[in-house]
Amino acid sequence: MSKAAEIDIASVSKIYGTTTAVHAISLKIPAGTYCCLLGPSGCGKTSTLRMIAGHESISSGDVRLGNTVVTDLPPARRGTAMMFQSYALFPHLDLIDNVAFSLKMKGVEKDARRAKALEMLKLMQLEAYATRRPAQLSGGQQQRVALARALITDPEALLLDEPLSALDPFLKIRMRAELKKLQTSLGITFVHVTHSQEEAMALADIIVIMNDGRIEQAAHPRVVFERPATAFVARFMGDHNVISGRVISHQGNRLKLSVPAGGDFLATDVGAAGLSDTADIAIRTDHVRIGAPSEEGLGFTGSVSNVEYRGSSVKLTVNGAGVEDFTAILSDTEFFANPVKVGEAIPLSWGPEDAIVLGRLTH
Repeated sequence: MSKAAEIDIASVSKIYGTTTAVHAISLKIPAGTYCCLLGPSGCGKTSTLRMIAGHESISSGDVRLGNTVVTDLPPARRGTAMMFQSYALFPHLDLIDNVAFSLKMKGVEKDARRAKALEMLKLMQLEAYATRRPAQLSGGQQQRVALARALITDPEALLLDEPLSALDPFLKIRMRAELKKLQTSLGITFVHVTHSQEEAMALADIIVIMNDGRIEQAAHPRVVFERPATAFVARFMGDHNVISGRVISHQGNRLKLSVPAGGDFLATDVGAAGLSDTADIAIRTDHVRIGAPSEEGLGFTGSVSNVEYRGSSVKLTVNGAGVEDFTAILSDTEFFANPVKVGEAIPLSWGPEDAIVLGRLTH
């Protein structure tokens, strides 16, 4: 296999007519990492992937792969390979000819390309199916054929556009493990577009969260989970409650926030640059407890609006103190030792280290 390459995206924009799909983003993806571009529909993640691949022209800025500026190169000369969401396999060709197709286009002679295709099918544990057509395979097998076809060109980076979206939930989890194993064994750079937080957390060395054509945060999954950079990241990842309000005091690294027609809340200022008179604070959902707070500002009393049993955990939704749909995730043991019902008023609390001030994305 060829070596991995660093991908350097420098002030890249994509403009369609009067719409800016990607706003001058800059990102370095280290060689040999698994990077997930994550975000809601229309956030610019697929446009970004297609610009790296060369399937989409770049309106301004540059993409560099290793030491080569590839901005104006056609896809076949970039050292990248793309795996599409639909797999795009040729129904009339057997697996060997499907996998060997790009080598055929490059003029590699028949025996050599078929031998290489068989080698790739072996890597995907599909050599027994070599003479079958795609329609005779399951979804997971078709996906592995599409992977083999992308990897046969020895790319320095593999680009994957929502590769797991067509699979059923059990197969998704199995294929996730296979993708991670494949990336580790090949050692090449993978850039994978997804809208699933769980998928990105499970696979990525770096998660790049996009919103409205901009990068909100690019970091290791644990950093994104524990220290979301902005209110959007905290809400999108779904593991933090976000409370917005007016700053009423700011001493040392503690900040006090007042919610309109509600309570006052304390938070730790984690260097939230450019703090204004309003702020957003985030509180980890799995660190919220039922019980009175140790000090004022680290909890509130609210009414339970929903109880959702999830097996090993129970999700409570609570309204009160000017805060809507506040979530607490309790372990099943904790919840059933002292269960609560919808409509009940309960005190919720958390520790001082569990409430952090979020940064703001400057547009």
